[in-house]
Amino acid sequence: MDALLTALDTALRTLFTPHHAAQPCPTLPERQTELTPSEKRLAASLMRVNHVGEVCAQALYTAQALATTNPALRAHFTRACIEETDHLAWTEQRLRELGSRTSLLNPLWYAGAFGLGLLAGRLGDPISLGFVVETEVQVGAHLQSHLQRLPEGDHASRAIVAQMHDDELRHADDAKKAGAVDLPPPVKELMRATARVMTTVAHHV
Repeated sequence: MDALLTALDTALRTLFTPHHAAQPCPTLPERQTELTPSEKRLAASLMRVNHVGEVCAQALYTAQALATTNPALRAHFTRACIEETDHLAWTEQRLRELGSRTSLLNPLWYAGAFGLGLLAGRLGDPISLGFVVETEVQVGAHLQSHLQRLPEGDHASRAIVAQMHDDELRHADDAKKAGAVDLPPPVKELMRATARVMTTVAHHV
């Protein structure tokens, strides 16, 4: 019951409350961001997609922590979830600075990711950790593509995305060390296809 209440609390906090980072928002000192209206719209769309990714990360890690019976692994997932809260806060803040908003479909994204995390967790800890590895590797590639697409002058967004990229790959390495198994290629491709749908929709809505 305590675990269920914690999961519910995390969901409500993720979806309906402002977020505060434990670590300062990354910046590029002495580099001022000056954007045209079209560059602002592009940056906002990309950062909204990144924010959705962090909403999903909260759901995934919370569900996996709920599913495992291993106390050490539950602590691992909970710690990763807390670290991802920094990313949630940074992207949220950047969207406000760009005069934009988060995705209107965040409750849907959260519910879907929570279901996937719960399913992965029920399949066993090594598979659950393998799901983390593949998710974080795909997110890292996605963030790298955003570094290429963000306006060159958007130093603020680029600093955030660069730090997020490094953190996600570190989470993948941590999961590997914790005993992750490599997922079958069809599962990886299904995850990529699902991510493409989410990022395409979140870019606009």
